[in-house]
Amino acid sequence: MASGIALARIGLDQPCRFYPATALVQELQKTRSDYALPAALQRLDRYPLLLIDDVGYVRRSILITSNQPFSAWEEIFPSSSMTVAAVGRLVHHCRIVEIKGDSHLRAQAASRALVKSQGEE
Repeated sequence: MASGIALARIGLDQPCRFYPATALVQELQKTRSDYALPAALQRLDRYPLLLIDDVGYVRRSILITSNQPFSAWEEIFPSSSMTVAAVGRLVHHCRIVEIKGDSHLRAQAASRALVKSQGEE
């Protein structure tokens, strides 16, 4: 879904930027230690849409994907207070789209496993 939204935005000549969450956090931490964080945030602000794979916190429109419900995010952050703070910032003024059902990646893996096991017979 995130890729489809990004492609639609790109089709409207609206640039998008994709980041794995860890890469974005590391980049922002480095620019902060180099005293260049304001300039880095201004560069990010130029994109009408940032796609952050899994979890992240930046400014402007953000599309975040996660295969974990908020209740499982305490495994991601080092403390429950950080989890509450991150979730609070993310859900403030947002739209949450929850998709129920099997993962297409899981279905593809199961299909490959079935084909492989049939080939062994």
